[in-house]
Amino acid sequence: MLKNSFQQYGWLSIAIHWLSAAVVIGMFAAGWWMVELSYYSPWYKDAPHYHKSVGILLMCLTVVRIIWKVSQETPKPLGKALEILAARATHALLYILIITLFVSGYLISTADNRGIDVFNWFSVAPIGKLFTNQEDLSGIVHEYVAYTLIALASLHGLAALKHHFINNDNTLVRMLTFKKHKEKK
Repeated sequence: MLKNSFQQYGWLSIAIHWLSAAVVIGMFAAGWWMVELSYYSPWYKDAPHYHKSVGILLMCLTVVRIIWKVSQETPKPLGKALEILAARATHALLYILIITLFVSGYLISTADNRGIDVFNWFSVAPIGKLFTNQEDLSGIVHEYVAYTLIALASLHGLAALKHHFINNDNTLVRMLTFKKHKEKK
């Protein structure tokens, strides 16, 4: 089933979720590795190019994801009222953090008035320098938001495991398969 229902996520939502998760983890690892590269490293220029390219593609995927999310039914949340509220707040914050990463990364990359080449397929136009020390301030935001995103995504994953193993409900199963499941609770 392509589309979501009130009981289950569709395969497109599931695919976008897990692809986004894998890319975010990979981008975090790459960013962590990149800051340690020296000028003489063979990856000094290529790694940032790939990081920016994948970041732009993830931004495009996130826009598709948000459009898809608002156009679809959302499966009925499982758990207690406080858990449901925490899940909604966490999801909203995850989107805000990801968008903040895109904006800060863009401001870092285009402060010198050069566009961002995406795998040499196309270029994203620069907006130029908007404020003093744009690269440095945006870099600090980018770094701390990345750490916050990974921490929150980790908590999100732990909450899914808690639902599966402690609550014994289908919260995690609904994001792993697109078969219809009978709700346990």
